[in-house]
Order: sequence, then C-alpha cells, then structure tokens
Amino acid sequence: MKIMVIGGGGREHAVIKKLKENKSVEKIFALPGNGGIAADATCVPIGATDIDGIVSFARENKIDYAVVTPDDPLVLGAVDALNKIGVPCFGPEAKAAIIEGSKVFSKNLMKKYNIPTARYEVFDTPEAACEYLKTTTFPSVIKADGLALGKGVIIAENLDEALGAVDSMMKDKVFGASGSRIVVEEFLTGPEVSVLSFTDGETIVPMISSMDHKRAGEGDTGLNTGGMGTIAPNPYYTKEIADECMRTIFLPTIKAMNAEGRTFKGCLYFGLMLTPDGPKVIEYNCRFGDPETQVVLPLLESDLLTVMQAVTNGKLSETEVKFSDKSCACVVMASGGYPKSYKKGYPITIPEEIADSVIIAGAKQENGRLVTDGGRVLNSVAVADTLKDALDKAYENASKIKFENSYMRRDIGQRALKAKEVK
Repeated sequence: MKIMVIGGGGREHAVIKKLKENKSVEKIFALPGNGGIAADATCVPIGATDIDGIVSFARENKIDYAVVTPDDPLVLGAVDALNKIGVPCFGPEAKAAIIEGSKVFSKNLMKKYNIPTARYEVFDTPEAACEYLKTTTFPSVIKADGLALGKGVIIAENLDEALGAVDSMMKDKVFGASGSRIVVEEFLTGPEVSVLSFTDGETIVPMISSMDHKRAGEGDTGLNTGGMGTIAPNPYYTKEIADECMRTIFLPTIKAMNAEGRTFKGCLYFGLMLTPDGPKVIEYNCRFGDPETQVVLPLLESDLLTVMQAVTNGKLSETEVKFSDKSCACVVMASGGYPKSYKKGYPITIPEEIADSVIIAGAKQENGRLVTDGGRVLNSVAVADTLKDALDKAYENASKIKFENSYMRRDIGQRALKAKEVK
C-alpha cells in the first residue's frame, strides 16, 4: 500500500512513524517532508498548499491513501481534490475545515447550537473594534479570523495592548488576509486541555487528553508560539469532565456540523478551558495538533492506519481505538529568537541511540548533514509509566542533542506534576 502524507513538520513525522507500524504499508511519501522525515519516508519537494501538484503526484504514483494533516491544504480543499480523482483521504473536506479556517464561523456555530464558549464580538473594521475595546474589561482575547500558524491570538492585558493588537492584525496585516476580520473574546480562566478526536461524522472517539505549553518563556511568559512542549494525559481532565465534554461539547459539535451540511470526517481538535462554570471551547482545529500529536500517538495501541481508514469509510463505531495508560512527554528544542527572528543552517547532532525518540520539525539535509531550518527544530519525546519519568527521560535525551543557538523551556509538565500532587 502506497501512502501520501501532506505536510512537513513534527506532527507529520509523528504520524509517519506511527503509520509505518502497519505491515501493509509498502511506501510512504511526504509532501514536502523535512530532513528528519527523510529517514522514515520518501520526501517529495511539493508544497503542502500546492493542490494541483499534490493531485498530479497522487495520480502519477497511484497513491492508495492520503493523510492531509496541516490546516492550510485542508481549508484550501486538498481532500476534495484528491477524492475527485478517487484517492481516499483522512481529513475533512473544505466545507468542514472551515471550523478552523474561520474563527467567526466557529464562534457563530457555538452560539447557534448552545455549545459553551467565551462571550465574543466580531469586527470588520479597526475603528469599530477599538471603540468596543474602550468599553470592555481586561484581559481580553483578540483573534484573527483566519489561519495564522497558531499565532493569531493575542491576550491583551490592557487597552494599549489591545489597540496595538488590532492595529497589527487589521492595519499592518501581520497575518495577511486572516486579520481582515477579528474576534474579541472575554478572557476565560482555568486549566487548559487539548483533546484530539477521531470522527467519521457520526461516531466520535476522543484520544488521550494533553496539555500544551504555548508561551515561549518559562512560567508561561513571553509570546505565544506554536507550542514549546506537551504532556499526556492531562491530569486536570478527569473522567467526570470527559463525560461532561462528550455531552455538552463533542457530540453537539458533530451534530451541529451535520445540521449545517458540513459533516466532519478526520481529526477534530478541541481546545478547552476548564472554567469555574464548566468546560468551554477556546478553539477548534480541523486536524491533529502540533505538538500534541507527538504525545498522543505514542500512546495509541491500536493501528493508526486502520483507525484512519475506519474514519474515511464511516466505520469508526465498529473499530477499536485503544490507548496505553502510560504517560508521554514532549520537549521542543527551538532556535534562539523564536517565535520572532532566528538564524537557520546550524548543524544538528543527535546520538544514534536516541534517534528513534526524536521527532524532527524544522530541519533539512545540507551536504549530507541535518541542519536547522525552522523555529521549532525538533521534539524530544519519551513514554514512561509515570509523567515524572517521561519528563526526566525527555529532558535527558534533549540534553544529548546539540545545535548552536538552541533553546528549550525547562518547565514543561511542571504544572501537571503539581496538579497530580494535589490529587
């Protein structure tokens, strides 16, 4: 069986490593992949948003199954285009991917179908947004409507920061057309939880919960990033809360999308806040999270390809999806300066004995060597019986990896450890 995985980051590397476990997989192509993925798949220099190029490659190479992982190609209709030429896919069609592609759509969906979320207002002009902000309370959350590489959210502590955020999104266009409309939300408090889920549009099967660490600095300070590390499972996400989320959020979302004629098949990601008033949705993603995937998939005991095909074929209710009761930790090693400016091209040294536990995110091959080529360069991932052991192992392995100007947070998982102590 020939499989094509669209994308080129750490999430895709984690997916490819898991897909390789299925004996029926003869070859995996990664479009475009990266320098580390090249050890596990054949990388093809076709960009993730080059839909025509992806379709041509799939047709010419007689691809049996495609996994479209990033948000951009999903929103652009990669699954629709591949389905049109008879290639079955894991991932939602464009009409369903809008749940991430437009914050305005998703907020209005939740409001219409009574799915718990933060109060919000939508603005099409900077003037209207600024006038509103002069009347609201702080902190406030300001979000670009469209896709922004996971960085289109600013938590404004005061009016000056809020006005600056509006200017940067709507006037300076730091996120391009994605900031043409913005959402201003109330600031929610409570532990955050990420829950990825498999769904075929009828059945929904949540995966192991996880905790992301978005801020660049230790103690959750500094700018928002794509994620500096993750742990799973999330200790705040109890069985009681999981049951409540299934009843008030997960199933209602699937039903709402069906009611709107936008049936969702693929991985639906729920970013949740466990507020004093109960769980609320912060955001939806139409795909596997990054770096949440890096801690969730290592705990999946069922065969990933079998589950994905069940999603595609509407057979999820007949398919076992089983997870280990162990813990997993992921520590991101980034380029110094990320998420702002950073230098690329530094050689990376990874000892052979730990290579299997390293997920490459932003690196390329240059003159036979792996060199840095992104902000988030790689992930050190470890599974153990306890969260503490998983974290110790992930950090121990990270300490053996070398590249110039590297940076990582040293407090990944500490909040989770403290939460477990309280219990």
